[in-house]
Amino acid sequence: MSNAEGHAEAEIIIPKGALRAAFALVAFALLAAGVGRITGVGTVRSDHVVAVQSTALRFEDRADGGITVVSPATGKVVTVVAAGGDGFLRTVLRSMAFDRQRHAIGSGPAFTINRWSDGHLTLDDPATGRQIDLAPFGADNMRRFTGLMAMGEQP
Repeated sequence: MSNAEGHAEAEIIIPKGALRAAFALVAFALLAAGVGRITGVGTVRSDHVVAVQSTALRFEDRADGGITVVSPATGKVVTVVAAGGDGFLRTVLRSMAFDRQRHAIGSGPAFTINRWSDGHLTLDDPATGRQIDLAPFGADNMRRFTGLMAMGEQP
């Protein structure tokens, strides 16, 4: 149908002042981000200065649905997580495994659990470069990974 048949087209008019303000806001945001990236001013950094403890572990799926935790240095089974147990550990590992699938990396390379000088605990995947800070998930969940570190370091 055309306008001649009785339909009116609505014309949208945006005030020039609003366009200028929007442009200025975008320009300021880009400038602030650039200055922050170059100088570090106004940015938040989560630099975990020094790893004070580090343990490498491999996690292998079992036929019964459990997870076998293995020390890659010795090949020793550190512990077995029963099928359906430890939901947080399973969720974190599932997330890391999904990331490895996206990068076409198998389950062979070990993960590293690191305790940092500022008290944070992270699960790192050296194969993908991904790091999960475990502190925000609570003390109980961090304790589970701290326990795995202790078990992985036993001869």
